[in-house]
Amino acid sequence: MTDSPIGRVTPIGEHELVLRPLQPEDAPDLLRIHAMPDVARWWGEPEPGFPFSDEPEQARLSVVVDGAVAGMVQYWEENTPRYRHATIDLFLDPALHGQGIGTQALGLLSEYLLDERGHHRLTIDPAGENAAAIRSYEKAGFRRVGLMRAYEHRGGGDYRDALLMEKVKESAN
Repeated sequence: MTDSPIGRVTPIGEHELVLRPLQPEDAPDLLRIHAMPDVARWWGEPEPGFPFSDEPEQARLSVVVDGAVAGMVQYWEENTPRYRHATIDLFLDPALHGQGIGTQALGLLSEYLLDERGHHRLTIDPAGENAAAIRSYEKAGFRRVGLMRAYEHRGGGDYRDALLMEKVKESAN
C-alpha cells in the first residue's frame, strides 16, 4: 500500500478502486466506455488519438474497479503562480453509476492535487443538466460557483450551459 492516493487500493462498498496512470492496454476499454451513449452524451465522440495523444496538456489516470478499467479521470494544471489551480474531468462506465465510485475517484484525485501537487483550488465544470454528476461532485466536496451560459459548443449552432464548481482547501481561505 502507498501513501499517495494514486495507486492506493481503496475499498468502496463491495468493490476495490484504484487510480493509476494510463497503460497502453487500457485504450480499448476506455474507447469502449467513452463511446457508450450515457458517456458520449456528455463527452462527445472520442477524438483521434484518444486516450493518449488527443489532449497532451491533460494528465490522465485510469479508474480501475476490481481489477478492470472502469473509466478515466483527467486533470490540467494552471501553474502561473498568481492563478495556480487544477481542473478535473471524469467519466465512468454507466454500469457503475450510482455506487459512489465516481465520487470516491474524484476524492482521491482531489487529495492528490491538493496534498501532493500543492494546489489550493480545484474546479470541475459538468453540463448544467447533468444532475447525477453534480450530486456526485457535491458529495466529493465541490460547491456550486455559477452557471456558465453557452459554455460548450455541441455542433451546428447548439451550445450547452455548464455549472462551474470548485473545491478550495480550507487553509487557503
